[in-house]
Amino acid sequence: MLWGQADAEPVTLVRALAEQRQRFARTRVFLGVGLSGVMAPGLADAIDFVGYCGSGSNRRLAESGLLDIWPGHYSDLPARILSGDLRIDVLMLQVPPADASGRHSLGLAHEYLLAALATARVVIAEVNDQAPWTMGLHHLDATRIDVGVAASYAPLCSPSPASGPIETAIAAHAASLIEDRATLQCGLGAIPQAVLAALHERRGLGVHSGAVGDGVMALMEAGVVTNAHKGRDAGETIAGVLMGSTRLHRYAHRNPALQMRGTEYTHDPDVLASLPRFVAINSAIEVDLSGQVNAEVAAGCYVGAVGGAVDFVRGARRSRGGVPIIALPATAGAHSRIVATLSGPVSTPRCDAGVFVTEYGIADLRGLPLAARRRRMLDIAHPAHRARLEREACAERRQAAAA
Repeated sequence: MLWGQADAEPVTLVRALAEQRQRFARTRVFLGVGLSGVMAPGLADAIDFVGYCGSGSNRRLAESGLLDIWPGHYSDLPARILSGDLRIDVLMLQVPPADASGRHSLGLAHEYLLAALATARVVIAEVNDQAPWTMGLHHLDATRIDVGVAASYAPLCSPSPASGPIETAIAAHAASLIEDRATLQCGLGAIPQAVLAALHERRGLGVHSGAVGDGVMALMEAGVVTNAHKGRDAGETIAGVLMGSTRLHRYAHRNPALQMRGTEYTHDPDVLASLPRFVAINSAIEVDLSGQVNAEVAAGCYVGAVGGAVDFVRGARRSRGGVPIIALPATAGAHSRIVATLSGPVSTPRCDAGVFVTEYGIADLRGLPLAARRRRMLDIAHPAHRARLEREACAERRQAAAA
């Protein structure tokens, strides 16, 4: 079973599943970002949980040892669904009321739901009269709905991350890498959103992203994002899912300047490479001195995802004038987030390393051998940790040589 993630979660249907779970055979659900908190550890008496991320309310499931992680690239989800490797028997959607032709917009998310819609045996639709009618190439014909349930509530909102002085400093460094007429992809979290907030002096920007939130909306309203120079989708911001406030939902309603697409388009490597000056802005949990990224595990708990970062990093590397940015604070509490050895899995390998940004500066690793990479990464680590990191890196090299 699968349903829309984040703001697109059909809460009426998810609650009904939780309440009636004992009436069904044991159910396996595939989770994206969870916001409602309905899928909680107490439901494991009848439900098995699989997910591509540990974000939102999924974290409680991960901490309880109940979340089975699918550790793949986000771009691979549609293919896995269509092939049957990730079989979706029941798809639950939140959609706005049908138009005069009997068609529903897919609302706040297209992404991998399109593949599930093509293969699911049963489609259950929550028809929410407060859900926005978003623009896109795909619609849901009423005849494809097996069960429809009326609902009326404001869709869930993704929390707006707060920025402090560290995020602001990081954003200023990252923004210096972004030219007028660049096309942006922006990941989730406080730092990518802070970067967007630092771009209000730019002109002629475009957006092609998996997720779009309030930061992109603000740039569109200010006339900074015009999408006039992308070379495709002229005048249109492209998104797979909307994750933001009620104001964003209202802004998206029947707005032709904001177009929804499936993952097979938002993450397509050839599409991304075709976008001139494509800048991918993502964050990480930790990065090692060679440019390897862990975006999945913190303190032994699965809190992130492989997600689409690798797709966008590679797209930005192939783009003419593109910049793949990974931005993160130099520390988390007393711990350095630039490390000699990752404490979690390698989400983005060092062969894909691009440009790393902390509050202490910018480290462009593109084209550099390992020794030069170590020097540049040490320069953007917190000063209190640099000597120790250098010692640890030297010890690792000696061990490697001895082996």
